[in-house]
Amino acid sequence: MTSLLLILVPSIAAALAAAWPDSRTRPWFLPGAGVIHCVLAWWLFCAPPTVEAGSWLGFDPLARAVLPVVSLLFLVCACYGVTYLRIRSERPNRIFITALLAVLGLLSAGLQARHLGLLWIFTEAVTLAAVPLLHFNGTPRAFEATWKYLLVGGTGIALSLLGSLCLGYASLYGGGDGQLTFMALMAQGGGLSRPWVLIAWVLLLVGYGTKMGLAPMHTCKPDAYGEAPVMVGAMLAGGVTSVAFTAILRVRAVVGAAGAGGVADHTLLAIGLFSILVAALFLLGTRDFKRMLAYSSVEHMGILTLGAALGRAGVAAALFHVWSNSLTKGALFLSAGNIRRAAGSQTMDAVRGMSVLTPRSAAIFVTGIFAVTACPPFGPFFSELKVLRAALETGHWAITAMFLGCLLLAFFGLSRVAFGIVDGRPHPAAKAGGTRFVETAGVIVPPLVLLALSLWLGLFTPRMVTEAWAAAVTQLYPN
Repeated sequence: MTSLLLILVPSIAAALAAAWPDSRTRPWFLPGAGVIHCVLAWWLFCAPPTVEAGSWLGFDPLARAVLPVVSLLFLVCACYGVTYLRIRSERPNRIFITALLAVLGLLSAGLQARHLGLLWIFTEAVTLAAVPLLHFNGTPRAFEATWKYLLVGGTGIALSLLGSLCLGYASLYGGGDGQLTFMALMAQGGGLSRPWVLIAWVLLLVGYGTKMGLAPMHTCKPDAYGEAPVMVGAMLAGGVTSVAFTAILRVRAVVGAAGAGGVADHTLLAIGLFSILVAALFLLGTRDFKRMLAYSSVEHMGILTLGAALGRAGVAAALFHVWSNSLTKGALFLSAGNIRRAAGSQTMDAVRGMSVLTPRSAAIFVTGIFAVTACPPFGPFFSELKVLRAALETGHWAITAMFLGCLLLAFFGLSRVAFGIVDGRPHPAAKAGGTRFVETAGVIVPPLVLLALSLWLGLFTPRMVTEAWAAAVTQLYPN
């Protein structure tokens, strides 16, 4: 029952925010609901409940391994959002706050979904709830990005629905009763029809891979992340992608139980490495630092997928990377938002010298770039090191070499943009602007907290957290 509060609390807060008459105080619903949600998530993390085998929803080991960091990311972004919405007081915030709280509730539901049909419903609902968030700025480019996100994301979800039906038919064709709970499908195992399982796997991988932003299904990601408010971009990169990734892990466990795990792993290796390569090449050419973060997200989704293909050790490393990437990418998005607001642009052609105009944000941004490119001692260094170790232990020497080469290219691309915008003299247009952006505690502390958490996760990974990842691996690989 307590786990249902993770869904109910943000849903009730969304309803109250929609009815709240005062736009000046309405933003406080975000951190208010975020605090309650975060306390509940970490309470359940420390004292995980017993989940019945046939339940459709539950705080099972996989949800326990991911949901707390999503809740923590939302709380920090919500605190940033109070100041952000005060700065953007010219825009109405009722729909924005309501939708953002609804996204938190739906993410909580999606991560706890143990039924293939429910998982599809919640993932589709997240897509729809994110639409008004992407359109918050009301510009033509935001409108275009919103439609791209809706159309591409909707296509992916349609494919995942078809894949869900195929997996259900695989159960019926194999003599089962067509139950779509993951436990029932895994229990049927080899009785599932192998051809239908493979068809379902391809459709579900493409469908949920679209939500993750894996290449070549990533086409809406640069526009959506580039035009969305920064805390929305952070939640898309660290929250929505996490739900899609856990969906792929759950389906991969069913495919493995059906005896087709080798085929699934080969496809995950291929699409993961392809995503890393595509992202690295785009990073070498982009000049927009918010779109740069989108391509960086494509790269890290590829790393997660690569880890998921490398067996138990790889999945544990991928879950570690979910945490380290979410925290680090959140710090980058929020600090990039500060730079964007101070400079009035988000391209290298119009932005430079931000170490003078926004020294604190520039320092966080550059440090975050080093962190997200796996420089020690931040979390991504250790999580990517574990992925590399899993690849070497499974004999994937060529994959390891290509992975390291792509990481080097991504580092060159990210550092090129980062130093291009923080170094040099400020652009005359930025200095001649109207009211100068002030780096208050409300916009500096949140990204600094996320960066500090990434550092803490790398240096002092709590034993309880690693045990949660191990429990999730045991759930996915019961034999």
